[in-house]
Amino acid sequence: MLGILELAKSIRLPQNDHQLSVTSVVSVLTVLMLFAGSSEAQPAAYPSKPIHFVVPYPAGGPLDTVARLLGQKVAEGTNQPVIVDNKPGAGGNIGADAVAKSSPDGYTILMGAVATHAINPTLYASIPYDPVRDFIPVTQVASTPNVLVVNPSVPAGNVREFIAYAKANPGKLNFGSGSTGSAGHLAGELFKAMAGVEMTHVPYKGAAPAMNDLIGGQIQLMFDNLASSLGQIRAGRIRALAVTTAKRTALAPDLPTIAESGLPGFDISTWFGIFVPANTPREIVDRLHSEFTRALAMPDIRDKMLALGAEPVGSRPEEFAAYIRTEADKYARVIKTSGAKAD
Repeated sequence: MLGILELAKSIRLPQNDHQLSVTSVVSVLTVLMLFAGSSEAQPAAYPSKPIHFVVPYPAGGPLDTVARLLGQKVAEGTNQPVIVDNKPGAGGNIGADAVAKSSPDGYTILMGAVATHAINPTLYASIPYDPVRDFIPVTQVASTPNVLVVNPSVPAGNVREFIAYAKANPGKLNFGSGSTGSAGHLAGELFKAMAGVEMTHVPYKGAAPAMNDLIGGQIQLMFDNLASSLGQIRAGRIRALAVTTAKRTALAPDLPTIAESGLPGFDISTWFGIFVPANTPREIVDRLHSEFTRALAMPDIRDKMLALGAEPVGSRPEEFAAYIRTEADKYARVIKTSGAKAD
């Protein structure tokens, strides 16, 4: 605006046609002011400042590690810093709620997970956000298979033998998990329902102490993260029977699925993906989708994720939204049947 005023002062009117010159100057100034106004109304191209990437779990875990790997690549693609911000607590609800209530401008995004968007809405009596109404899914980042592992003292080499053993010993088997309502816990509950066996759930404060008790024989089985269990499986301290996903995993291609081992339709995995607040403009959603799927396709990123037990996905927003609806319905049924509630 100051530039326009200076331009106006510099204009000199001819003496012989005063009225015409005033009209011309007014026209010129009007055009210049309209141009200036339209320029001021145009927002800066996205992104024009740092992006805050909220991880609703503590630093150091697989989900946090993947977020930092992807964040670095997205930062390179956008020429803007991507700042990973850990906001743990309440099973992921605190971090998810922070993003749900943030401005829908693409500068605060969430690494959501199966817990925040499919399990917690039923597991908790109430949560401070609506997983459907308050978010737009951008892309599923990865799926992490779990594995049914048993103590070597359990006389079963496959799922069918294990089901037969469990039915012959009702109520005598204990299965551990990292917490009530975790994917490992709900996998056990789904297994109980589909196989028609009686087992007792023993929740721990984290998967590591549960694994220690499995090795020690205090519990007989777990549905644990495959990547976390591989070392113990290879050392012979525990025995793997099958993975919990619908398809076999590249991490252990010779290991069958529970679905193909006698329980068709069994499918439990730990997944996570990118979300933005509701009402985020579609062009921003598309840009984020492009950047994250580009990163997921990079060979070095894929190799590092697979080493963590996370199989890259990179789905479209609509595909991810449909998948979340299916997952939420599945876990709601499992939670209601089992009576599981958040601690």
